[in-house]
Amino acid sequence: MGALVLSVSGVASAAGGDSAAATRFPLSQVFTLLFLMLGPFKIIGPFATLTKGADAALTRRIAVRATLIATAALLIAALLGESILARYGVPLHVLSLSAGIILFLVALRTILDQYESRKPFTAVPEEERAPGATRIAMSVAFPAIVTPHGVAALVVFLALSPNDAARFNVGAVVAAIMALNLAVMLVTRRLLPVPALVLPILGAVLGVVQVALGLQIVYFSLQAMRHL
Repeated sequence: MGALVLSVSGVASAAGGDSAAATRFPLSQVFTLLFLMLGPFKIIGPFATLTKGADAALTRRIAVRATLIATAALLIAALLGESILARYGVPLHVLSLSAGIILFLVALRTILDQYESRKPFTAVPEEERAPGATRIAMSVAFPAIVTPHGVAALVVFLALSPNDAARFNVGAVVAAIMALNLAVMLVTRRLLPVPALVLPILGAVLGVVQVALGLQIVYFSLQAMRHL
């Protein structure tokens, strides 16, 4: 998974070409940050618990529905959020500063949460799984996939995109992350022993990177505002 993240991130950066012109953030950073907030790091544990004992067909159905629900929710949030921001005419430097603060605080909280006990997800009784597949998918989509800070970051990235091509790139990044989420959910049972060891370490490392990127965005935004 880590190799896939790095390879896709590299492809995104190359596709972005002139990253400063394509978006207000390099596309590789957009992918990395959205991957951390909307990607599969948070999905494996809840999905494995909620589908424990379910057959392969039901597991696939829940995974597909969770992905579709999450994608639709992000699309609606992006359309509403961008239109609201445009209506209020928030300056780009303020949006950039807001994004940096959000990313910093979320990353810091993620790192600190590793030292706190989390409320475990409870398995759904077998007799409730078949009629409640959509309800289980909703439990996976919210908040395992669609996080409030992920939605906020997506809206800001779209608002800072200077043209339709840049918005399309952000949308393609989100679509790639949703496809990766689906793939991970479909193979969760096989992957579960490995992520239990690797993901906490990789998540901690990338969390530090996210803290640094958030502070960097705040710094450059403040510098830009000083020269207005």
